[in-house]
Amino acid sequence: MPEDIPRKALIAISSYHGTIYPDGTKTGLFYTEALHPFEVFTRAGFEVDLATETGTFGLDDLSLTDRFLMGNDKAVFDNPEHPFNVKLNSQLRKASDLRKEEYGLFFASAGHAALYDYPSARGLQAVGEDVWTRGGIVAAICHGPVILPKIIDSKTGNSVIEGKTVTGFTIEGEVALNVLEKLTSDKVAPVVEAVSNVGANYSSPMHPFDDYSITAGRVISGANPASARSAAERVVKAFDSLQEV
Repeated sequence: MPEDIPRKALIAISSYHGTIYPDGTKTGLFYTEALHPFEVFTRAGFEVDLATETGTFGLDDLSLTDRFLMGNDKAVFDNPEHPFNVKLNSQLRKASDLRKEEYGLFFASAGHAALYDYPSARGLQAVGEDVWTRGGIVAAICHGPVILPKIIDSKTGNSVIEGKTVTGFTIEGEVALNVLEKLTSDKVAPVVEAVSNVGANYSSPMHPFDDYSITAGRVISGANPASARSAAERVVKAFDSLQEV
């Protein structure tokens, strides 16, 4: 493996925290979409940092409901001393304070919040670009792929996903969660629109909440919260294959 691809991961997190759901609750970080990659990466021997564009975050209320947070995940959430919670609540980094060259892996976690700030999160995008330029892995989950159009390949001047197949949260999923009208009124682009606009091929799971992830060279994407772990496992496999190149 090239010496400039360190075994260190940045998990990007949205800094947006605003009301979106019909019951008046807020979007923000979808908790398990950062927790599951953190668990996979640390078990695979990666050092992991968490960062947002502003250095602040809020949690997505839907991600804390019994439908999405249960079993071991709930036990982690309830333990403030768990390494993930320590990183998130007391060691969260601000994108502009990061040293880009420290990372060999960029992973964009999500929540609907990502639709609101990732497209303009230049600090996070710059880390992804630097990782890509040095031959590392760039990945995103659920709504996180909306950051990929602005991660530019310096050799082509185009997005790193141009001509590649990626996935992300479906329009059907937005309808199921009763948020499509809100997203439309807020003029934020859903994943399929954002990635298609830069020449990527969008592929969706059969059902909105099926575990579904895709490897496209050094770009890995997952469709929804259920896919965060499988996407992260694909990331580790892709990263480890770099040493064979």
